[in-house]
Amino acid sequence: MSTSESVRANYKVRASELLGRNWLNTGGKQLDLDALRGKIVLLDFWTFCCINCLHVLDELRPLEEQYKDVLVTVGVHSPKFEHEADPDALAAAVERYEIHHPVLDDPELVTWQAYGARAWPTLVVLDPEGYIVAHLSGEGHAQGLGSLVEELVAEHEAKGTLHRGNGPYVAPAAREGDLRFPGKAIALANGNFLVGDSGHHRLVELAGDLSTVVRTIGAGVKGYADGDAATAQFNELQGLAALPAELAAEVGYDVIVADTVNHRLRSVNLATGAVGTLAGNGVQRLLDSENARQEVQPTELGTDALNISLSSPWDVLYHPSGQVIVAMAGTHQIFAFDPRTGAVSVFAGTGLEGLTDGAPDEAWFAQSSGLALDGENVWIADSETSALRWIEVEEGKAKSVNTAVGTGLFDFGFRDGDAQQARLQHPLGVAVLPDHSIAIADSYNGAVRRFDPATKTVSTLAKGLKEPADVLVDTTVDGDPVLLVVETNSHQLVRIPIPAEALVVDQGASQTQRPKTRVQAGKHGILVRFAAPKGQKLDDRWGDPTQLKISASPEELILDGAGTSVGLSRTLELNPEVAEGVLHITARAAACDGEPGGEIPDHAACHLYQQDWGIPVVLDAEGENELLLDLRGVN
Repeated sequence: MSTSESVRANYKVRASELLGRNWLNTGGKQLDLDALRGKIVLLDFWTFCCINCLHVLDELRPLEEQYKDVLVTVGVHSPKFEHEADPDALAAAVERYEIHHPVLDDPELVTWQAYGARAWPTLVVLDPEGYIVAHLSGEGHAQGLGSLVEELVAEHEAKGTLHRGNGPYVAPAAREGDLRFPGKAIALANGNFLVGDSGHHRLVELAGDLSTVVRTIGAGVKGYADGDAATAQFNELQGLAALPAELAAEVGYDVIVADTVNHRLRSVNLATGAVGTLAGNGVQRLLDSENARQEVQPTELGTDALNISLSSPWDVLYHPSGQVIVAMAGTHQIFAFDPRTGAVSVFAGTGLEGLTDGAPDEAWFAQSSGLALDGENVWIADSETSALRWIEVEEGKAKSVNTAVGTGLFDFGFRDGDAQQARLQHPLGVAVLPDHSIAIADSYNGAVRRFDPATKTVSTLAKGLKEPADVLVDTTVDGDPVLLVVETNSHQLVRIPIPAEALVVDQGASQTQRPKTRVQAGKHGILVRFAAPKGQKLDDRWGDPTQLKISASPEELILDGAGTSVGLSRTLELNPEVAEGVLHITARAAACDGEPGGEIPDHAACHLYQQDWGIPVVLDAEGENELLLDLRGVN
């Protein structure tokens, strides 16, 4: 580890060919490295389920615009979940997230393996002559990438190897329709439904027939602006929560919106259509550099809500304690917001990604994306662990975090039956049914599932849907309540009867299929390389600013060396009696604006770089005895 180490390779390594099933956003043309020669190429290894990957897409947009005549971004889609290998699902995701660069569909992870990617997202930079010059993990690298691009432009323009001009991106045809990739919906007191029309960056009020547009709120373009219904702007908004009438009259608005990509909570007055901002300064939240290394996160974040950073709020829920519970997908936590005081707090979660139950300040979540209320307790669709979780709440305070269905980051499937054996696949929404069982929008299985807390079993209420993102109980119809499902990739809301007898489906359990690293039993070294980006220095004001947290599935894989400690190197003792498993590694490094060797200014901006790896390993006498990973900025 060094504050001055450059990430540019000090040797010449030719980039591997870009191989996969197909190309998107190229007008049907199949690209190769020869077609990209003369351009600086940024390979973005991503998968569309991953919130960190979505953050990187937004981080790269200004770079792509600024350097559009010299830089070509190529998204290499390397699927985690089975559903993400579906070419139609990938095409929908590329359209949904407005990706304006070529995308290579790599379902067999051929290019992923060739470039040594081990985590989502991974970024690899190629120079105009086709050599690898940088290899980065995680998000937060935009500033450093800009410096590297400037350096490469000067170098290769002088050599005559840089070719300016348009890149290979070809825009697809725009889709027409009233809704475009709707995310969440709520019922209104007037019998209509308010829908987060995330692909159009607006709210749509639909009549009870689910097709008549009563009105829209928002200009319908990506951006951020408060104002009236015609001029306000959102950015890929998701969850909605209606306040009780008495509270709404007190605070002056009726609905709270999770404005996801703007990293803000917004307010909507239904009578006037006026949109305001309640919380978030628009800067993506990172864990505090001092407290994060000790894993002691402050729970009370203050009442100056407009100056508090949030990170991809995905869903919101009004709680009878008077708080609004927020699924903060970007930091893998559950937050709370008080509409009366503006207070923002961490309700549960450490910020580490994974599935760990227990006390609220010890629990791990993974991209929580859906919330529902049963009494005081909060049910959660924890998407990246394919899990249904719940928080026991007492007098408005989280008491414990629990898991009803799901086993970990890399386990998924479509299996009903006993909850311990049942499997989901990236669920995004939850609802409490009249009998207090839980309906689950099991997005990547295209289904609505049901968990019965009384029998601890899972069944299937409906299947054959296209990425259902939300489900709610609709009591506006005659007769018994029905399910109202937001079918995102069909761009519609649909009603489905709650069947008297649910289906029992067993299409099996799966694990994320990535190449397994062959490792020797016994001593095994872990080394994570990091260099603070140019203009930053390691934040050593409270001691060593780096940290490793290591565990394994199964736990018995590591005989010695698991746990959390400072530094970015560790020696593990791997158990020869365990044939294979997954090493879970979280690396953190804190840096602040300032030059190496100098003092950190009192008001310097500080940054926490973090990456989580889940590395499948198989024990082999001929395997490796050291694992080298990269977490570093660009000099």
